[in-house]
Amino acid sequence: MIILKIGGNILNKPGALAEALDYFAALKGPAILVHGGGRKASEVIAAMGMEPKMIDGRRITDAATLEIVTMVYGGLINKQVVADLQARGRNAIGLSGADGNAILAEKRPVKTIDYGFAGDVLGADGEMLWRLLDAGLTPVLCPITHDGNGQLLNTNADTIANETAIAIARARPEEQVSLRYCFEFPGVMRDIKDADSWIPELVPNSYAGFKADGTIVGGMIPKLDNAFAAVAAGVEEVVIGDLPALRAGEGTRCMENK
Repeated sequence: MIILKIGGNILNKPGALAEALDYFAALKGPAILVHGGGRKASEVIAAMGMEPKMIDGRRITDAATLEIVTMVYGGLINKQVVADLQARGRNAIGLSGADGNAILAEKRPVKTIDYGFAGDVLGADGEMLWRLLDAGLTPVLCPITHDGNGQLLNTNADTIANETAIAIARARPEEQVSLRYCFEFPGVMRDIKDADSWIPELVPNSYAGFKADGTIVGGMIPKLDNAFAAVAAGVEEVVIGDLPALRAGEGTRCMENK
C-alpha cells in the first residue's frame, strides 16, 4: 500500500508532473496520491491583484485567500490530476478533507501569529479510504480539510500525507504501508551541494545524531519528525527522494531502530 505525496516543484512543471503520474499510475496494488500546489495558488492570488502572505514559508489564509486556494487545490489542480490519471488507466477520485469526511481538522489556534483559516489535522478516516480502494478507486487528496461545522481549512499537504498513512495503517494493521515524499533532492542530504551525499537510511537513533551535529537542519526537521511519527504509529516506512530516486527504489528510508 503506497501513499505518494507530490508538491509544487512537480506540479508546476508539466513534464515533471507527467513523469510523476506515469510512475504513480504504474504502481501495483492500492495507492493514494496527495498533492500540494502552493506555488500555483500564489500565482493565481497575484493574478487576482492580491499579495500572497507568507511567514516562514507558511501561508496566511484570510477569507479571500481561502476561497482562492480552495478553487486552485480542490478544483484546478485536483481535477486535472484526476483526469491525467484516468488517461493513464488509473481510476481516480478527487477528494478534499470534507468529501466522505476524509480528513477532519481544527482551525490553528492563534499564538504569536494568526494564520487565519489554516487547519491542523485531527485525523483521517482510514476505513472510508480503504472502502474506496477496495472498490477499485484511487483517492487523490488535495490540501483542503474541514472542521465538521461547515468551515473549510487550508492544510499542509505533507501533514495530510502523513496523517493519511497513519490512518490507513491503523485501519488495517496487516497491510504494509509505504509513505513516499517526492521532492527536489535524491534524499535527505548531508550537503545539498553534493548530489551523492544523500543518506540511504535513517532510524530514530541516527536521525537524533544528525540533528545534534547539525547535518540535518531547517525545513527537513519537521518533515522528518512527521516521518518518524508515522513510523511509530505503524507505517512500515517513509521514503523521501526525487522521482528518479523513488523510481530506482532509492531515496532516504525512515524506519524503526534495528
